[in-house]
Amino acid sequence: MGEESSAVVLRAADWAAIDDAVMGGRSRSVLAETAEGTAVFSGTVSDENNGGFASVRSRPLGLDLSDREGLRLRARGDGKRYKLCVKNDAAFDGVVYQSAFETRPASWQTVDLPFARFVPTFRGRRLDGEPPLDPSRIVTLGLMVSDRQLGPFRLEIASLAAYSGSPGAP
Repeated sequence: MGEESSAVVLRAADWAAIDDAVMGGRSRSVLAETAEGTAVFSGTVSDENNGGFASVRSRPLGLDLSDREGLRLRARGDGKRYKLCVKNDAAFDGVVYQSAFETRPASWQTVDLPFARFVPTFRGRRLDGEPPLDPSRIVTLGLMVSDRQLGPFRLEIASLAAYSGSPGAP
């Protein structure tokens, strides 16, 4: 049976938008809390001015999840593909480990993202030769919508936590 711990608190004040505006794009996003206690990552992706992605990143967390297998999201999406992003350092730019997941429109789902499946990237491009994600030094977490999925998006998150045991286990 899987065991959850190390839950991440999704308080809006602890997350900041890092959209394609950093490169002149016009996409916009925000992470906001709801009255029901969930968090909503929402906004609009635009390809104007060579844009095409929207993301939010947490404040530095300094998590040691070396005794866990991965990260588990309880989320309700809009049918788009999202990425959970992890950084092993506090630098603004640099290597970002990403794991993509699909959502079903207006349907709650539990998504397990094993650490072994996180892919090292730099500015959206996959990197070869980088070491795998180190779960013992997770500095920041993030959410991203990219791959030119233009228009409005909305991902509601009920929980984000580390898990141990088999993916999909309760």
